Amino acid sequence: MDTAGGPESVPEPSSREVEAVMRAADTLLRVVSRSVAEVEDVVNTPQLRVLVLIHTRGPQNLGGVAAELGVHASNATRICDRLVAAALLERREDPADRRYVRLELTAKGKALVNSVLEHRRQAIAEVISRMPSGRRPALAAALEAFAAAAGVQGTTDGRFTLGAST
Repeated sequence: MDTAGGPESVPEPSSREVEAVMRAADTLLRVVSRSVAEVEDVVNTPQLRVLVLIHTRGPQNLGGVAAELGVHASNATRICDRLVAAALLERREDPADRRYVRLELTAKGKALVNSVLEHRRQAIAEVISRMPSGRRPALAAALEAFAAAAGVQGTTDGRFTLGAST
Protein backbone atom coordinates (compact mmCIF):
# COMPACT_ATOMS: atom_id res chain seq x y z
CA MET A 1 0.00 0.00 0.00
CA ASP A 2 1.21 3.51 -0.66
CA THR A 3 1.10 6.33 1.87
CA ALA A 4 -2.24 7.60 0.53
CA GLY A 5 -3.85 4.27 1.46
CA GLY A 6 -4.59 3.24 -2.14
CA PRO A 7 -3.32 0.05 -3.74
CA GLU A 8 0.28 0.13 -4.87
CA SER A 9 0.79 0.01 -8.61
CA VAL A 10 2.01 -3.45 -9.56
CA PRO A 11 3.72 -3.71 -12.94
CA GLU A 12 2.64 -6.40 -15.38
CA PRO A 13 5.03 -9.36 -15.62
CA SER A 14 7.57 -9.12 -18.40
CA SER A 15 7.53 -11.59 -21.26
CA ARG A 16 10.89 -12.90 -19.96
CA GLU A 17 9.31 -13.65 -16.58
CA VAL A 18 6.30 -15.37 -18.15
CA GLU A 19 8.47 -17.42 -20.52
CA ALA A 20 10.80 -18.46 -17.67
CA VAL A 21 7.83 -19.77 -15.69
CA MET A 22 6.47 -21.50 -18.81
CA ARG A 23 9.81 -23.33 -19.28
CA ALA A 24 9.87 -24.28 -15.61
CA ALA A 25 6.26 -25.50 -15.84
CA ASP A 26 7.16 -27.61 -18.87
CA THR A 27 10.05 -29.15 -16.93
CA LEU A 28 7.81 -29.90 -13.97
CA LEU A 29 5.14 -31.40 -16.23
CA ARG A 30 7.73 -33.79 -17.65
CA VAL A 31 8.71 -34.81 -14.12
CA VAL A 32 5.05 -35.39 -13.25
CA SER A 33 4.43 -37.35 -16.47
CA ARG A 34 7.31 -39.69 -15.70
CA SER A 35 6.03 -40.28 -12.17
CA VAL A 36 2.54 -41.04 -13.53
CA ALA A 37 4.01 -43.49 -16.05
CA GLU A 38 5.44 -45.49 -13.13
CA VAL A 39 1.95 -46.35 -11.87
CA GLU A 40 -0.16 -46.30 -15.05
CA ASP A 41 -0.56 -50.08 -14.82
CA VAL A 42 -2.33 -49.57 -11.46
CA VAL A 43 -4.28 -46.29 -11.86
CA ASN A 44 -5.12 -43.85 -14.61
CA THR A 45 -4.46 -40.11 -14.37
CA PRO A 46 -7.86 -39.05 -12.94
CA GLN A 47 -7.61 -41.82 -10.33
CA LEU A 48 -4.12 -40.68 -9.38
CA ARG A 49 -5.37 -37.11 -9.11
CA VAL A 50 -7.98 -38.28 -6.59
CA LEU A 51 -5.39 -40.18 -4.56
CA VAL A 52 -2.99 -37.22 -4.52
CA LEU A 53 -5.86 -34.85 -3.65
CA ILE A 54 -6.79 -36.93 -0.62
CA HIS A 55 -3.15 -37.36 0.34
CA THR A 56 -2.45 -33.62 0.22
CA ARG A 57 -5.73 -32.26 1.62
CA GLY A 58 -6.93 -35.09 3.81
CA PRO A 59 -10.21 -37.02 3.65
CA GLN A 60 -12.73 -35.72 1.13
CA ASN A 61 -16.36 -36.28 0.25
CA LEU A 62 -17.52 -37.05 -3.29
CA GLY A 63 -18.65 -33.47 -3.86
CA GLY A 64 -15.17 -32.18 -3.07
CA VAL A 65 -13.58 -34.73 -5.39
CA ALA A 66 -15.99 -33.86 -8.21
CA ALA A 67 -15.35 -30.14 -7.77
CA GLU A 68 -11.57 -30.60 -7.76
CA LEU A 69 -11.65 -32.75 -10.90
CA GLY A 70 -14.19 -30.48 -12.57
CA VAL A 71 -16.52 -33.40 -13.30
CA HIS A 72 -20.09 -34.38 -12.50
CA ALA A 73 -20.60 -36.20 -9.19
CA SER A 74 -21.48 -39.43 -11.04
CA ASN A 75 -18.07 -39.41 -12.76
CA ALA A 76 -16.33 -38.83 -9.42
CA THR A 77 -18.33 -41.71 -7.97
CA ARG A 78 -17.20 -44.07 -10.75
CA ILE A 79 -13.55 -43.06 -10.29
CA CYS A 80 -13.76 -43.57 -6.53
CA ASP A 81 -15.62 -46.89 -6.93
CA ARG A 82 -12.66 -48.19 -8.97
CA LEU A 83 -10.20 -46.96 -6.32
CA VAL A 84 -12.22 -48.65 -3.58
CA ALA A 85 -12.32 -51.88 -5.62
CA ALA A 86 -8.52 -51.67 -6.01
CA ALA A 87 -8.19 -51.27 -2.22
CA LEU A 88 -6.52 -47.86 -2.64
CA LEU A 89 -9.37 -45.86 -1.14
CA GLU A 90 -11.97 -46.57 1.50
CA ARG A 91 -15.33 -45.05 2.28
CA ARG A 92 -16.20 -44.18 5.85
CA GLU A 93 -19.09 -42.47 7.48
CA ASP A 94 -18.22 -38.81 8.08
CA PRO A 95 -18.24 -38.30 11.85
CA ALA A 96 -19.18 -34.63 11.42
CA ASP A 97 -22.18 -35.35 9.18
CA ARG A 98 -23.47 -38.89 8.66
CA ARG A 99 -25.17 -37.85 5.40
CA TYR A 100 -21.73 -37.71 3.79
CA VAL A 101 -19.28 -40.44 2.96
CA ARG A 102 -15.68 -39.61 3.72
CA LEU A 103 -13.04 -40.93 1.33
CA GLU A 104 -9.69 -41.89 2.85
CA LEU A 105 -6.56 -43.54 1.53
CA THR A 106 -5.84 -47.11 2.53
CA ALA A 107 -2.32 -48.16 3.45
CA LYS A 108 -1.93 -49.42 -0.14
CA GLY A 109 -3.17 -46.06 -1.48
CA LYS A 110 -0.76 -44.14 0.76
CA ALA A 111 2.13 -46.32 -0.40
CA LEU A 112 1.28 -45.71 -4.06
CA VAL A 113 1.02 -41.93 -3.61
CA ASN A 114 4.20 -41.82 -1.53
CA SER A 115 6.02 -43.72 -4.28
CA VAL A 116 4.86 -41.27 -6.94
CA LEU A 117 5.71 -38.23 -4.82
CA GLU A 118 9.13 -39.62 -3.91
CA HIS A 119 9.86 -40.14 -7.60
CA ARG A 120 8.93 -36.49 -8.20
CA ARG A 121 11.08 -35.29 -5.30
CA GLN A 122 14.09 -37.23 -6.56
CA ALA A 123 13.68 -35.99 -10.14
CA ILE A 124 13.31 -32.39 -8.97
CA ALA A 125 16.30 -32.76 -6.63
CA GLU A 126 18.38 -33.97 -9.61
CA VAL A 127 17.50 -30.85 -11.59
CA ILE A 128 18.16 -28.54 -8.63
CA SER A 129 21.50 -30.24 -7.97
CA ARG A 130 22.64 -29.09 -11.42
CA MET A 131 21.97 -25.45 -10.50
CA PRO A 132 24.64 -23.27 -8.91
CA SER A 133 24.18 -23.69 -5.15
CA GLY A 134 24.14 -19.93 -4.61
CA ARG A 135 20.99 -19.57 -6.78
CA ARG A 136 18.96 -22.28 -5.05
CA PRO A 137 17.70 -20.15 -2.12
CA ALA A 138 16.40 -17.55 -4.59
CA LEU A 139 14.65 -20.30 -6.54
CA ALA A 140 12.95 -21.60 -3.40
CA ALA A 141 11.88 -18.10 -2.35
CA ALA A 142 10.55 -17.30 -5.83
CA LEU A 143 8.58 -20.54 -6.07
CA GLU A 144 7.15 -20.06 -2.57
CA ALA A 145 5.99 -16.57 -3.60
CA PHE A 146 4.57 -17.95 -6.86
CA ALA A 147 2.61 -20.65 -5.01
CA ALA A 148 1.38 -18.11 -2.45
CA ALA A 149 0.20 -15.79 -5.25
CA ALA A 150 -1.76 -18.74 -6.66
CA GLY A 151 -3.35 -19.30 -3.26
CA VAL A 152 -1.42 -22.47 -2.41
CA GLN A 153 -0.37 -22.66 1.20
CA GLY A 154 2.06 -25.29 2.48
CA THR A 155 1.68 -27.03 5.81
CA THR A 156 4.22 -28.54 8.16
CA ASP A 157 3.23 -32.10 7.20
CA GLY A 158 3.91 -31.65 3.48
CA ARG A 159 0.27 -31.14 2.58
CA PHE A 160 -1.06 -28.05 0.87
CA THR A 161 -4.28 -26.12 0.82
CA LEU A 162 -5.72 -23.81 -1.77
CA GLY A 163 -6.69 -20.50 -0.29
CA ALA A 164 -8.35 -17.58 -1.93
CA SER A 165 -5.90 -15.73 -4.10
CA THR A 166 -5.76 -12.02 -3.60
